[in-house]
Amino acid sequence: MQYNLNHLQKLESEAIYVLREVAAQFERPVLLFSGGKDSIIMGHLAKKAFQPAPIPFPFLHIDTGHNFPETIEYRDDFIKKLGVRLIVGSVQHSIDTGRVREEKGRYASRNILQTVTLLDTIHEQKYDAAIGGGRRDEEKTRAKERFFSHRNEIGQWDPKNQRPELWDLYNGRKHHGEQFRIFPLSNWTEMDVWQYILKEQISIPTIYFSHKRKCITRDGVILAYSPYLNIDPDEKKNIQTMTVRCRTVGDMTCTGLVESAAKTVEEIIEEVAACRFSERISRADDLRSENAMEDRKKEGYF
Repeated sequence: MQYNLNHLQKLESEAIYVLREVAAQFERPVLLFSGGKDSIIMGHLAKKAFQPAPIPFPFLHIDTGHNFPETIEYRDDFIKKLGVRLIVGSVQHSIDTGRVREEKGRYASRNILQTVTLLDTIHEQKYDAAIGGGRRDEEKTRAKERFFSHRNEIGQWDPKNQRPELWDLYNGRKHHGEQFRIFPLSNWTEMDVWQYILKEQISIPTIYFSHKRKCITRDGVILAYSPYLNIDPDEKKNIQTMTVRCRTVGDMTCTGLVESAAKTVEEIIEEVAACRFSERISRADDLRSENAMEDRKKEGYF
């Protein structure tokens, strides 16, 4: 399998530079960790950026309670190997305390509820910068992001109120209570991510590889059958075992799967090379409206 080593080295160096700038400019940064491929690379890069010293910030997982079990198993093992502190913000706790209301109906999902849990956790822990694995190629709203994405005192994003980033200069100055989201992988593509995983021999959750799973197909999106889905009688009749894998990882109620026979990273790279749409096209939460992602980001989503 061929990849452009110089290109990957430049992306790695850029991301490490951004991580070091975060450590230098902010007092209480945190790295958002979902157990997905992008946040795994972020953890890998953070280790490289500061070794032999320990990673100087904790990791934060916003747990919907409706995760793929394979993701949680991987998360705990990965965190243990890195030797970092893991903070878990619980959507279930937000529901129990009345901060958010559980959705009802066929399309109910906890994914959108994560925003309140994230903002509450940032406020409680007094974090001033949250590092995320968002990439500009994922979705049109992501393409508007800077590396240092300014958020106001209640965590909201205004795409018109972002700082220029010329000559690799990142402005982290803020007023009391304001926050930043940091995106070191901004210039990476899905292909870059998989080629870097191959180059660095990074382990990833098994759900990224082809496997058999009971599924339903809803509005053209393949969803993993789970007790978290509100399934109507017609869908229940059409549950079938399919050979699938995840391109992206999130809440089981909205993470679409793709039919695939790819059992190795090399085979995944071949699939990505032939694909002409972003991995987020299979995310049911992004299909709720044309501006679903932008609306969530304006409310405080990472």
